[in-house]
Amino acid sequence: MAARPILLTGARGLLGRELRRTLATLGPVAARDRAALDLADAAALRSAVRDLRPALIVNAGAYTAVDRAESEPEAAHAVNAVAPGVLADAARAAGTALVHFSTDYVFDGRDPGRPLREDDPPAPLGIYGRSKLAGERAVAGSGAVALVLRLSWVYAREGRNFLTTMARLARERDELRVVADQRGAPTWARLIAEATAQALASFWRGDAARLAEVAGLYHLAAAGETTWHGFATAIVAATPDARTQRVVPIATSDYPVPAARPAYSVLDSGRFARTFGLALPPWEEGLALCLSDD
Repeated sequence: MAARPILLTGARGLLGRELRRTLATLGPVAARDRAALDLADAAALRSAVRDLRPALIVNAGAYTAVDRAESEPEAAHAVNAVAPGVLADAARAAGTALVHFSTDYVFDGRDPGRPLREDDPPAPLGIYGRSKLAGERAVAGSGAVALVLRLSWVYAREGRNFLTTMARLARERDELRVVADQRGAPTWARLIAEATAQALASFWRGDAARLAEVAGLYHLAAAGETTWHGFATAIVAATPDARTQRVVPIATSDYPVPAARPAYSVLDSGRFARTFGLALPPWEEGLALCLSDD
């Protein structure tokens, strides 16, 4: 009998592309992008789980257009809030487990004087953060065996993200103006995918009951912290053909956008490290690894 597959949603996203590779070390992967499986279609999600009978569901798909979400709250809610609950209910009914990814934007950005822990009260500022928090709560309330991993400032060498945007602008402009009063930890998608697969290799291996021993909410982000300005400065410095001579720090108020962002969203990933014996490197090291990857 063929092995039951791992159902991966959001397979063409920044994280999904990396998970497609790392999850393959655990078993066959049924990778589904939005065209093949629309997270906004609850009936399609239920049918996919019923038909595939997956050994594990990994939900890497999300509505991530933070500013557009302010004018499309229903779309954000359908993908980020409703879909995770549907997948969790389906996983519980099928006797399998779910891995779901959330965001640092569930916090309001008030600096507690230390990195944020899983038990710090969430208070999202915008539609995107509220929809992701609702998704977390839907998974938690489903009774499914689930790992929920909150991520921070995810980037990759491909796709639309801060790294690729800054590298492109560095080749086009003499000066960049970048927000310097928001703090977080840029985290390479590949490191997240590798840590996720390694954690599953230790505590799942096809057994949802074993994963239940460590199920719950975890933060998973690079060590250290910086601002968007600091991140941009590091990217420009590492871009060989950069034209940019100056990266000018600006305030959030100097760059108005529809959605408010948390001023401080540095995540404490200590619980993940203690549970799984895995910790991501400092953000500077992760960026260097990403940029040196062929």
